[in-house]
Amino acid sequence: MNTFYDIKELVTALKREEKLISEMFSKRKSIDFKLSDALELVDYEENRIDRLIEKSVIRENGGLLELDGQFLDFFEQVLYVSEEINLSYIDENIKNIKENIVYFLKEPNENRRYTYLRTIKKTFRNMGLITLRSVVDLRRNIENTFKNEANYKIKQLKLESLDDKRTVVANLIQQTLVLINEEELTFFNRALDEELSRIIVELKSQLGECSHNLIEIEKQIIDYLNQIKHQGILLEKLRKLKYLKDNFTIEAETDIRQVISNKNEVIFETRTNQSINLSIDFLRENERAFDAIKRIAKNYRDRLLFKQEIAESISNENLENNIEEEVMVNLEEVRNRFVATSDNLFNFILNYDFLKEVDFNERVTIFCQIVSQYEEELQIQDAYQTTNGIEYAMVFSK
Repeated sequence: MNTFYDIKELVTALKREEKLISEMFSKRKSIDFKLSDALELVDYEENRIDRLIEKSVIRENGGLLELDGQFLDFFEQVLYVSEEINLSYIDENIKNIKENIVYFLKEPNENRRYTYLRTIKKTFRNMGLITLRSVVDLRRNIENTFKNEANYKIKQLKLESLDDKRTVVANLIQQTLVLINEEELTFFNRALDEELSRIIVELKSQLGECSHNLIEIEKQIIDYLNQIKHQGILLEKLRKLKYLKDNFTIEAETDIRQVISNKNEVIFETRTNQSINLSIDFLRENERAFDAIKRIAKNYRDRLLFKQEIAESISNENLENNIEEEVMVNLEEVRNRFVATSDNLFNFILNYDFLKEVDFNERVTIFCQIVSQYEEELQIQDAYQTTNGIEYAMVFSK
């Protein structure tokens, strides 16, 4: 395997391909990273991808790229996003500390004794961080399992497995405390190192915090398992009821009608949300309320406030009652007056007084309307005349 020659070459390569590696790490669970996607992030210089593959930073499999397991684990551990709980590493650290304590006590040379002491301090420091990280990962995995696992049986098995890991972490914490407080008192009396004392104090604080979190995690697991059990029992009952319903025997083999008749629940009624007004004294005196007000005001700071424009007052003229009269043509009245004459209809309408100004085109329209509405009462002849370019039939009353 072709590896980097030194740290400088490794850091330079990671920095140069920062864009590609960052994108691949952020998308490590969501999508399959294709070679075409990677080429866009390295300015279509395929030799840069080939170099990363050659140095085992990334791996290619069937046209798909992925980060090598070593680098993926390294990034997840450093960024505290790993979902794997490495309990064996904590156990190995305890064994490593015990071995180096033995070497320290039996080594007469001061320089070599200090080398063993430095290893012990480094391991103690790592143990606190690793234990805290394991507890955080344990809580995250428990919540993700309960919320995202669809299969109830698998969900229960995973939670029980995580509970076993919780027990292992609690036992390892207890072993570490016993190692510090009981088993290796001689070593701590002889070491007399100020830095080691600070590390031990910090480690005890971290382990105490982990122990409290493990108690809460245990309660959470018990609650989740009880919910799963309750949901499983309910699901089993629903399946039995559905089976009886599908076979049309639900009323004969159960007392469902009696149970439903005794129920008066309103589970489908919409809930009304009632706002609770905070007291003026609380808003004036409480610091948390003041911080909340400032935070809300910050969200509205950039919003424009539009001043509402007031309309002008309505003038008295617009408030007065205005009556508009319109003279309408009464076709029936025109027809009645025409019947009493001997004139032809077109000439009669052309000279008729409508009590308003009516132009020639409107009079032609009135002529057509009367002919169409009162055709049976009129005598329409085959003779025609023309006036102002309009040809019309001669129409007389019967």
